[in-house]
Amino acid sequence: MDTAPAHPGTDATAPGETTTPVPRREGEGTGKVRVAVVFGGRSGEHPVSCATAAGVLRAMDRDRYEVLPIGITRAGEWVLVPDDPAPLEGGRAEITSAHAQVLVPLGEHSNGLVVAEPGQVPRELGKVDVVLPLLHGPFGEDGTLQGLLEMAGARYVGSGVLASAAGMDKHYMKVILAGHGLPVGPYTVITPRLWRTDKARAVDAVASLGFPVFVKPARAGSSLGISKVERAEDVEAAVEEARRHDPKVIVEAGIDGREIECAVLGGHGDDAPRTSVPGEIVLDSPAAGFYDYQTKYLDTAPLTMVAPAELPEEVTHRVRGLAAGAFDALGCEGLARVDFFCSGTTVIINEVNTMPGFTPFSMYPLLWERSGLSYPELIDELVSLALERPAGLR
Repeated sequence: MDTAPAHPGTDATAPGETTTPVPRREGEGTGKVRVAVVFGGRSGEHPVSCATAAGVLRAMDRDRYEVLPIGITRAGEWVLVPDDPAPLEGGRAEITSAHAQVLVPLGEHSNGLVVAEPGQVPRELGKVDVVLPLLHGPFGEDGTLQGLLEMAGARYVGSGVLASAAGMDKHYMKVILAGHGLPVGPYTVITPRLWRTDKARAVDAVASLGFPVFVKPARAGSSLGISKVERAEDVEAAVEEARRHDPKVIVEAGIDGREIECAVLGGHGDDAPRTSVPGEIVLDSPAAGFYDYQTKYLDTAPLTMVAPAELPEEVTHRVRGLAAGAFDALGCEGLARVDFFCSGTTVIINEVNTMPGFTPFSMYPLLWERSGLSYPELIDELVSLALERPAGLR
């Protein structure tokens, strides 16, 4: 596996170095690790989460894992769904309440998950060794689910409450990264109060960035609600579109550069985070516009993912070093994908995704595959990392 530990602002070590994973912990009784795979959720990224879950369920080794697939409906109900990835594929899946409801007890000394079905006595599903949360966007990726799991005393894959919340909010993510001396691009934030009380000032702040700009919901992912704006007169409509997904809006200056991504895995024990080879998002025609929701998940024909990206060696080292630095700055755990704009030797961090798309065709697993770690092995690593770390404050 091609890995590179690094620190903020430093170059990563040379590609080709390897680390040996710590052996996984076995679940009690059956000798299998009992994993609750949680997906769906209340955000607009519900179908993306289902597609991610389909890939993970298909790849998990049932000789190693006892899997409990738990879907969350758009209304926030937890339900036990069949262990079948097929209905979750295609980018348009929907979790409904037509399944037995799952109750999540709080407290470290509970007897675990409980299933409640109409007209029947509730039955215990028992405890799980680790939760694998595959939710994208608000009410899942943003620290809310992580807080619930902390209260339940459960081990889980991925970042904790603060890192998840900061990674979801593009405004505070940039504040933290800049505070650690990491490079971010120019931006302005439109709060709900500013938009209600002084739209003209908000539009002026956007115009001061120069055009084009990208208008985004501050706390959404998968490119939902994003608009590329070329003129001041189009700003208001773009902000209103972003506000359909989040009342808080961030506007980023357009940066003329290549879109480069780097995957990060947490280190075992006190080891530094590991970085993959960088990859590049290439839109094959100008008509494709930019890397929006449609291009990511529904019509991928104009899109090519190149891994490893063709970059000068010094830029590759810079990207990997900054990816590990961003991971540490936010206090991430488990996994993250760090996105960059690269122009010549200039590298700017665009954003950090603490729960990146994880379908077999997503960039995050592709980058690790090209770094020597297969999709099933990547899942094994993430579960192993979650089992290693203690529940509660760390």
